[in-house]
Amino acid sequence: MTIARRLVSMVAVVCTLLASAVAARAVEPGEMLADPRLEERARALSAELRCLVCQNQSIDDSNAPLARDLRLLVRERLAAGDSDAGVRSFIVARYGEFVLLRPPFSSRTVLLWVTPLVILAVVAWLVVAAMRRRAVVTDMGAERLTREEEEKLQRILAAGDGASENG
Repeated sequence: MTIARRLVSMVAVVCTLLASAVAARAVEPGEMLADPRLEERARALSAELRCLVCQNQSIDDSNAPLARDLRLLVRERLAAGDSDAGVRSFIVARYGEFVLLRPPFSSRTVLLWVTPLVILAVVAWLVVAAMRRRAVVTDMGAERLTREEEEKLQRILAAGDGASENG
């Protein structure tokens, strides 16, 4: 087998592994609803809800037992005829707004949404202040030449050899 064929084979294997990893979800076949539309709604809702064990994953992605219980609860509520908003409200009422991966902007979450903007503004202000301070220091170090120094510089430059004059 040539090197090119080996390389192509290795790339194919890596691509296959990556594709299967992306397609893999924590939802088990036994959890899925028979109605494809309800299952699609359940998956969309599960993608919006935080796993309370993992905290950085949705319940759709998590393998934690609590995430499985929440997925089953979502499907149970949808099968009972609840709307998406009703299911979301039920879960939030039971577990709090922390369960939402994207909490709504409200008086209770204003700090969560505003803090990054405040930090960004403070950092921008610090950068501008540092740049101004640096500009002031640079300007202070650059003094103007006196008339005699200016004339001396002109004579040196006119001479072209760069040697300094005495006196």
